[in-house]
Amino acid sequence: MSANPDHPRRSPATVVIVGAGPRATGLIERIAANAPELHGDGAPFELHLVDPHPPGGGRIWRPDQSPLLWMNSMAEDVTMFTDASVEREGPICPGPSLSEWAGRLREEGPSHALPPELAAEAAALTGRSFATRRLQSAYLGWVYERSVAALPPGTTVHEHRDRAVRVTGPYDGRQQVWLEGRTAPLTADAVVLALGHLDAEPDAEQRALTAFAAEHGLVHLPPEFTADSDLNALRPGEPVLVRGLGLAFVDLMVLLTEGRGGRYERGPDGELVYRPSGREPVLYAGSRRGVPYHAKIGYSLSGERPPVPRFFGPAQVEELLSRPGRPDFRRDIWPLIAKELGFAHYHRLFTAHPERTAGPWSAFEEKYAACPPGSPELAALVAAAVPDPADRLDLDALDRPLTGLRFDDHEALQQALRGHIEADLARRHDPAHSPDLAVFLALLSVYGQLIRFGDIGGWWHGFFSFLASGPPGPRLEQLLALSRAGVVRFLGAETAVAADPLRGVFRASSASVPGHVVEARALVEARLPEPTVDRSRDTLLRSLHRDGAAATPAGLLAVSPADARILDRGGRPHPRRFALGPHTDARASGAFARPGTNAPAFRQNDATARALLRCLRDLSCRASLTA
Repeated sequence: MSANPDHPRRSPATVVIVGAGPRATGLIERIAANAPELHGDGAPFELHLVDPHPPGGGRIWRPDQSPLLWMNSMAEDVTMFTDASVEREGPICPGPSLSEWAGRLREEGPSHALPPELAAEAAALTGRSFATRRLQSAYLGWVYERSVAALPPGTTVHEHRDRAVRVTGPYDGRQQVWLEGRTAPLTADAVVLALGHLDAEPDAEQRALTAFAAEHGLVHLPPEFTADSDLNALRPGEPVLVRGLGLAFVDLMVLLTEGRGGRYERGPDGELVYRPSGREPVLYAGSRRGVPYHAKIGYSLSGERPPVPRFFGPAQVEELLSRPGRPDFRRDIWPLIAKELGFAHYHRLFTAHPERTAGPWSAFEEKYAACPPGSPELAALVAAAVPDPADRLDLDALDRPLTGLRFDDHEALQQALRGHIEADLARRHDPAHSPDLAVFLALLSVYGQLIRFGDIGGWWHGFFSFLASGPPGPRLEQLLALSRAGVVRFLGAETAVAADPLRGVFRASSASVPGHVVEARALVEARLPEPTVDRSRDTLLRSLHRDGAAATPAGLLAVSPADARILDRGGRPHPRRFALGPHTDARASGAFARPGTNAPAFRQNDATARALLRCLRDLSCRASLTA
């Protein structure tokens, strides 16, 4: 593939990008955008993309997935393109969101190249629809093709449907990228890892559970991408223990119910009813929190947006980073985040719902700013200014809603959990609770600041996902129907699973119903593997670490926050190796983003693209001087 194969060629500089999913696609878009400034001499260069899956969607967003699997963001909230909110050196290159792209397809009519079923979905898509992952794959493929077409004349793009297994080469010399099953490597002036979510070797607990299952003829499915799991071993009517109530659980729920022929219909009172096919197992699901992720908010913000960042912005980050020693998340960072989230919440409450507050916003804002984070003075101020406790932001209660609650029996827990989900659905679709949306926007702002700290541990990412990256509301409505039908049974908070060698089964219990135990011959870990370097099944990533690339205490690949260059164990950035994505300590919340949110991934892509182009320019200049 070539942007202009007729352009006069000199010996081209070469970049190898390992991974061809949305993160690589976003990087190529930024390379094309920045090339006129930083590659203006017209010297040709080559891009090699290495990925066994199609470019654009990559593995996670590949087109050959069940049409039952959805995105968890509304179509109007998905874009791959920069806008004025993105802090970057390169140019803004606007492009359509997923819903706008689908709208263009509708205007073009049936001449576009989508399969009929995807064309029909695109035609019916609205901004507030939740598209299937297959349609998102088509959008990402279109963005990829557009980005390649925008590359400088003479640029050649080679697609390799292979796996890269190792990178070798001198510190400041050309690199060799070795592909599985090939004897000759790709030679590159620079290499970028855009690997996305990776499989991992099991930890000690998972290995023990798998061994127990093999010994006793049980089923144990370890953490993995749910669409890749072999669910055939989960037999109809039998109990299955499930650890995890996040997005991986939702996928599992869908594939084991509708995916096995069940269907939903509306009852006479409008309530959703599940009609089983008889092929479903019974899912006993629990987690540390014991409740599913919060539903996506189902309305738009009207009026003034929360003026964030205010208490956790660049100035506060600079001050924390200037201190001797590494900032502690709980001690130094979290109090500022909590105050930032509270500021967004109360700004919205006072400005949009003043009848539920006591006094003007200006007076409250001044006092709020003066109170130390997490202080008794701050709590007293809020109590006096916000009469109804339900209007106050309680982050601890949000994070652990079942803490301290005990139920007399398993059925009482089911009723309580259904009530919790019903209340969450109602609240997330009611603009009277618009401070929730303000907090969501503040969470996005906070995430954008946190990437400067590198590895901050896993708690924050889980908290963010629980509040801000939950399933579409219709999925939780389906979960309620499955619960009423007895296909899903909730286990409760602090779910614990153990192997019982005497009975040859798995046993699950929780703090929510003391003494209640569920036995099953199948256990599913409904979550993605942790993105650690040492346990990754990706041969290339492990070999990089073995050859000297640094990892954080949590096992993430260490990269420079400025431009994503891979760091060695002495903290030295590699001049020719870069890495982007969830396996790095600069992981962002996603490769695509909501428009107008200064998305961290877009900022990182721009900085890395510019660093790459400067690298190629410097090499070209060096070659000219030595010619």
